[in-house]
Amino acid sequence: MSEKTENQGNSLDIVKWIIVGLLLAGAVVGNNIYGDMSVVLRAAGVVIAVAIAAFVASQTTKGRIFLGFAKESRTEVRKVVWPSRKEASQTTLIVLVATAIVALILWGLDGILVRVVGLATGITV
Repeated sequence: MSEKTENQGNSLDIVKWIIVGLLLAGAVVGNNIYGDMSVVLRAAGVVIAVAIAAFVASQTTKGRIFLGFAKESRTEVRKVVWPSRKEASQTTLIVLVATAIVALILWGLDGILVRVVGLATGITV
């Protein structure tokens, strides 16, 4: 790509991001101004404005990169082998039991250390 084409693409991207910002700001301001209107109409207006802003943002260079990343992430998530409900429950139970055991050990050590320090300093608790 020539330098002129890159600069033109960057300036168009800047204009697109400004449009995105104006659309999102317009959605917030419009929702506030038309507070007396029906909630359904206001929500529909905000959803439409956000959808248009997302479409405009997806037409920028960074937007295309993000969409590619999102598609690749979705593909990777589909490759994951998720545990069954039984496996997840058993793993959770193991973690809870291990946490309780470690908590009891630390509680006991704390009690011993408090007594040792009390004996060494002559302060009783």
